[in-house]
Amino acid sequence: MKKTLIATTLVATAAAGSTVLVAGPASADVERRGTCAGATYELNVDRERGGFEVDADIDNARPGSEWRVAIRHDGSLATSRVLRADNEGELDLDTFRRNTAGTDTFKLTVTPAGGSSCSVKVTLR
Repeated sequence: MKKTLIATTLVATAAAGSTVLVAGPASADVERRGTCAGATYELNVDRERGGFEVDADIDNARPGSEWRVAIRHDGSLATSRVLRADNEGELDLDTFRRNTAGTDTFKLTVTPAGGSSCSVKVTLR
C-alpha cells in the first residue's frame, strides 16, 4: 500500500510539471583494470565528501590464495594488507583519502604469494 501511494504521488507530481529528482547509485569517477596471475584486479576512485573513496578489488583469484594489496596516494602508502581470496576467488580493500592540493595520484599494487607484483595508476585533477 505504501509503495503504491509513493508511486502515485511521484506520477502526480511529474504530471503537474514539477521536476522529480531521483538519486541513482554512485559510479566510479575513474576505474582501471589489469590482470595478474590469472586474476583480474581493479582500482576505483570515487569523489566523496571532500576526498576520495578508493576501492581495490581482485576477482577470479584461486580460492584461498594470499595476496598483498597496497594502495598509495601521491607516493605515500595509504594502506597495505595481506588478504586471502574467499571461496569465490574475490578480495576487497577500501580506504578513504582526503583531497590534497593539486593532482591526486593513486596506485594499486597487487602481489600474489610467491609471484610478481602488478600495478595500475589513477591520476585526478
